[in-house]
Amino acid sequence: MNEDYQPSLRTRLIRKTLQPLFRLVFHAIARVRVLGQENIPTSGGYVIVYNHVSKFDPPLLVSHWPQAPEILGAIEVWDRPGEGQLARMWGGIPVQRGQLDRTAIRQMVCVLRSGYPLVVAPEGGRSHQPGMQKGKPGLAVILERTMVPVVPVGVIGTTEDFLKNVFKLRKPQVTLNIGQPFHLPDDLAAGMSPRETRQARVDYIMERLAALLPLEYQGVYSPPLTDD
Repeated sequence: MNEDYQPSLRTRLIRKTLQPLFRLVFHAIARVRVLGQENIPTSGGYVIVYNHVSKFDPPLLVSHWPQAPEILGAIEVWDRPGEGQLARMWGGIPVQRGQLDRTAIRQMVCVLRSGYPLVVAPEGGRSHQPGMQKGKPGLAVILERTMVPVVPVGVIGTTEDFLKNVFKLRKPQVTLNIGQPFHLPDDLAAGMSPRETRQARVDYIMERLAALLPLEYQGVYSPPLTDD
C-alpha cells in the first residue's frame, strides 16, 4: 500500500451495496437510534473508536456512517464462516493480535494520511458482555504517526442475546452515540516510559468513549465510587 491509498473500484461498489443493505436489515429487525451525527467530520482522515461487545457492532456502525470507512479486524475473523467472507468483501485490514503488527500499522497510517476514516476497536476483541475491557496501546502508535482526530462511538444494545430477541420478534433497541472528535492532549502522560505513555493515551480515549455509554457498559472505565 502506498501513500496515495484509495479503495479499488470493486471495493467501493461492494461497499455502496453493503451499506444500505445492512442499514435496511438493522432497521427491519431492531429499533435503531443514531445520536450525534453532527459530530462526524466531513473531510480528512480520523479514527473511529467503539466499544466492541458482539459481532453485530461493526456492520451496525459502518452501515450508518456517511462515508464507508476502512475497518481493522483480528486476522482470525478472516477464517470464520460468514464473517470472513464479509471482511474480504469489504476490504478490511487484518491485524495480528497480541503483537505490534507493523504491516497493519503501515496500512492504517497510509489510510489515514490519504484522508480516509478508520474504524478501530481498542479493546482488541469482543467483550461478549457490556462492560468495557482495557484498551490496547497499539492505537496510540497510529495516532502518534498521523496526529488525526478521534471520534468515539458508544454502541449500546448489541449484546450476545441480540439475535435471540430478534428471533422472538422483540425488535431490540440499539443505539450509536457519536461523540465529538478530539485530539490527544500534548501534555498527556509526561515523564512516563514510551509504553506507559501509550497506555495512558489509550486509556484517555477509552474514558472519553465510556462517557458516551450507560454505567453498566463502562466496565474497567467506570468512574470510581465516592463516599457521599
